[in-house]
Amino acid sequence: MKANVGGIDRILRIAAGIALLAFFFVSASSARYWGLVGLVPLATGLIGFCPLYPLIGLNTCPARR
Repeated sequence: MKANVGGIDRILRIAAGIALLAFFFVSASSARYWGLVGLVPLATGLIGFCPLYPLIGLNTCPARR
């Protein structure tokens, strides 16, 4: 697993993940469980690897091009 998620991409993923998880904790409706989807961008942002990127040939990490 080589890092393939770079600077701005990581920041945006972490921010989106936190925002979606906040929706899970704030919302009272049954739609709140969609907030758990925020775990995916949060994890890929923190780890620095997105499993979808190699499949589509994308790499946003400048050190690993």
